[in-house]
Amino acid sequence: MIRHVVMWKVKGDTAQERAEAQRRIREAFEGLRGLIPGLSHIEVGLDFSRVDYACDVVLLADFESREALEAYATHPEHLRIRAQLAGLRIARHQVDYITD
Repeated sequence: MIRHVVMWKVKGDTAQERAEAQRRIREAFEGLRGLIPGLSHIEVGLDFSRVDYACDVVLLADFESREALEAYATHPEHLRIRAQLAGLRIARHQVDYITD
């Protein structure tokens, strides 16, 4: 299995704007459940620590194979979400690894 981890720092001048960006990201990615072949698990967490070095949102997604992860990258639903959320982030970090 492949675990795909993405973390974002979101834009926003106020705590309310950042919270709204976090909410939109969570709703969008959680909406992918059941739509992407090979995607066996997806969860989105929102940071509550508010420490300056923390990211605001984390996505954990498990895929059956590397090929499934590669197909996800170009899947129309994923591309739709990327376009829908464009401009909400100021930083993005990613790690993909094989799980036991």
